[in-house]
Amino acid sequence: MPQIVEFPDRPYVGVRATITMTSFGVVGDRIGELIGWLAERGQAPAGAPFFRYDAINMPEDRLVVAAGVPVTAPVEAERDYFTATLPAGRYVTTSHHGHPDQLAGVVTEMLKWAEDEGLTWDMTEKDGTEHWGARLELYKTDPRIEPDLNNWDIDLQFRLA
Repeated sequence: MPQIVEFPDRPYVGVRATITMTSFGVVGDRIGELIGWLAERGQAPAGAPFFRYDAINMPEDRLVVAAGVPVTAPVEAERDYFTATLPAGRYVTTSHHGHPDQLAGVVTEMLKWAEDEGLTWDMTEKDGTEHWGARLELYKTDPRIEPDLNNWDIDLQFRLA
């Protein structure tokens, strides 16, 4: 069952790309690289790595997605990395145990729950593209420890207006 949680600002380091659903690896495959880059600088992640959906246009199969790793304090970015902050605020959050391919149904249920509750997202729509203030998938399972995607734990956090 979704719930509303208040989160503070959360700094992170990330990499962003415009992708399609079939080219998700362009961003997703770089999480390990980001974690390694932080480790080279003596920093451990301050939480679960995540995907931040900045823009979604499903009819045209075009998404702007960032892969991010939380940090305790902002770091100086290099290469095509950037530093940013997930904005503080109220988020609808829910958890999923299972394969990431099953998230579409979980998202649909969460969006429906929020609609039934009369909630408004931190999202604007323009020309068929949704622009989100903060729409996150947090990957809590370390794939080096649990390689079976069917056993992964994933949290969704969507910011409210």
